[in-house]
This record gives sequence, C-alpha cells and structure tokens, in this order.
Amino acid sequence: MRYNISPSQLSGTTRIPSSKSHTLRAILCGALANGTSRIEQYLHSPDTEAMIFATRQLGAEIKQNEKSLEISGVAGKVRAPEKPIECGNSGQVLRFIGAVSGLIQGTTILTGDASIRTLRPVTPLLEGLTHLGAKAFSLLGNGYAPITVQGPFTKDIAYLDGKDSQPVSGLLIASAFAPHPIQIHVTDPGEEGWIELTLDWLKRLDVVYERRGYTWYKVEGGATINSFNYSVPGDWSSAAFPIGAALITGSEVTIENLDITDSQSDKVILSILERMGAKFSYDSSYKKLHVLKSPSLQGLDVDLNQCIDALPLLAVLGCYAKTQTKLYNGSIARKKESDRITSIAQELSKMGARIEELPDGLIIQPQTLHGAHLTSHDDHRIALALSVAALGATTKSSLDNVSCIAKSYPNFRQAFHNLGALIDE
Repeated sequence: MRYNISPSQLSGTTRIPSSKSHTLRAILCGALANGTSRIEQYLHSPDTEAMIFATRQLGAEIKQNEKSLEISGVAGKVRAPEKPIECGNSGQVLRFIGAVSGLIQGTTILTGDASIRTLRPVTPLLEGLTHLGAKAFSLLGNGYAPITVQGPFTKDIAYLDGKDSQPVSGLLIASAFAPHPIQIHVTDPGEEGWIELTLDWLKRLDVVYERRGYTWYKVEGGATINSFNYSVPGDWSSAAFPIGAALITGSEVTIENLDITDSQSDKVILSILERMGAKFSYDSSYKKLHVLKSPSLQGLDVDLNQCIDALPLLAVLGCYAKTQTKLYNGSIARKKESDRITSIAQELSKMGARIEELPDGLIIQPQTLHGAHLTSHDDHRIALALSVAALGATTKSSLDNVSCIAKSYPNFRQAFHNLGALIDE
C-alpha cells in the first residue's frame, strides 16, 4: 500500500488511539490473573492479536468484541502450548511470553515474522531464563527467534543485559509467579521509562517487589493477582505524530484521549518540544492537549533514553528547526522493527535532509525538505514520521509499504484526513 502526501495545513480535533504498551500488558496480566478481567478501549492492532493468540495458547479464555476484552485468567498456572506460538511482528509478545514460558514444566516454541527472526535479538532473555534454571535457546543458534523455552524456574538469581527493556519487563512479570523469590541483576539498563510502566502494573496488581534503581530487583514470587477492570488510556508515543505535524506546518490542533498523569514515559516528548520552543495548553478535565501556533523551533541535544520511540519523529523535527539537533543514547533503536537510525537517515536524505548517523543517534542540520519517493522499511514509526515530514515538505511525496502503520495507529490516514492532511492511497 502507498500513500501520496502533499504539503498541508492542519486544524481541528483528533482522538489519539489507545496505548499499545498498556494494551499488551493488560492482556498478559489479565491472562495470569485469578477470575475474569475486563479490558476496555483496547488498541486494535496486529500486536494485540498476537498477544491474544499467545495467552490463549497458555490457557486463558478471551472473549473479544469491538470495544472490550473479557479475559478468564489461569491464576498463574500457565500451561504448555500445543503448537508453536506465533508472535507476528511483536518483540514485546516474544520477550514477555518467552519469559512467562519459563514457568512451564513443558516446552514452548516461539517464532515470528522476518523482522522478529532477523532484527529483534533475544539473547538477553535467553541468558536470564538460563540463569533461573530454565532451558532456553535459539533454535538456529543465532540469538534470534525461533526460540525454545522449557521451565520451570529452579534457581533464584538472573543476570541479563538491559539495553532493551523488554526482556527485563518480561522477567519481572514472570518472577511474580515463580515458586520462590527471584532476584534480577541488570547491566547497562536502558529504556527506563518502559521499566517504570511495568513496575506500575506490578504495583497496580499488588505484586510485592524491591528495587535498587534499574540494576537490581527482587520479586517475592507466589503472587495471586485478582481480576481487574481497566480502560486503556491514549498512546503518548502515537500522539507525537499529530503534535509534530502541527508544529512543522504552523498549525493549531487539539488532541483528545491523552492523560498527562499516566505512567507512559513518552509523554516526556512535551517537555522536549517545549525546550525547542513549542507551545501547548492542556485541559486536565477533558484530557485534551492543544497544540498552539509556535515560533520557529530551535534545535537541541536530546537524550533518547526516556523516549526511544520518538527518535524518527525528533529527526524530522530537527530538519525543521533553526539550529542543529543532536539525538544520542539511542543505540537500541537499531534493534527495533528496523534499524531506525539508518532507516530515518536514509529516507530523510532523499528529501534533502542534512543528517549524520552516530552509533547511538543522529546529528541533524536545519534544511528545507522537498518531496521524494520514500519507503517505510516496514516499520510503523518510520512510516508515521515520514508522513509527518511530507506534510511540511515543499512538494508532494509518495510513501510505500504503509500497512505497517496499523501496528500502533490503525486509523491514521482517516484521523489526519479529518485534520486537513492531504494523504491519498
């Protein structure tokens, strides 16, 4: 599928889709709980379907309708799946379900699409599981899926690299249901905001744990999670795109369904953009963010640790700023659905950007962008960022392979069309 995108002015109101990260955690926690949980306003996404499929394989019963999920959980007693678990394009499903599979006496095989099998390393998770006494290895011996995991946990201390937060989050959740207390030692911790999101879920469900920063955790084990009702809030990672589009087109828009008190770390994008000169107002009563017409953006140095998913969009905004922008401490972005550092640099260069790759980020010089023939690299965040870039360019662009956008922003084209964006299929 291709988008044809013309320079546009935006106005009006849009509702941001529900959080993918919260949706997936809510489904997994509901599946592990005792009783029937209800998840309202979940994100409709291929990743959601992959998590539903995986948790059903582990014994949960899930009734699905347009607006809600009813999940009858297994009370922490996950069963061995009868066939390999297909994780699709979701690294979160692979790492979270892989970790929980360490609780099972039998063998679990997990695989996924080409991106999962070649771009999403799983060695840190396999090492952590092995330290806990599970048998866990990559079937091809290359550190990628397909992987096999055979539990249960027989030891109580795990060590793993934490540059990617998902293996750490997965082991934190799995450890809650271990038969004994588990200690998790993390070297080189990164993506700390996503760890906070997982810890917020453990607190929400009364799981007992201790921590020392982001390098050591102790989870008591033997948890019993009661069923719960939960309404998924809007996704701050997705909100970055209409915010960025308004800023580079000199437009005013209102974005609904954003809770500024939520634990998602990507809401830090607001403070970053305010430092660049953006102007906002927030209506806490109605959870609305107003993006105001702002003076020219100024470049700055951005530590990406708290907002790694914002790298592609911040690279776009750097092109439209008046001074240099440097993005750093984001090396894990090379291990996402694509190598996001290289992907966004290649595509923005086609539009005339002056952009330099660093091992852990990018340096972007101010530059007027023109239209170009672009590709998404089958990465939803790259596709969304390039769509925003094209709205502010001087001439029309085309963008190939946009179906991946459904992973996090399923109604993107219609939502932006309602704001006045000239995006045609």
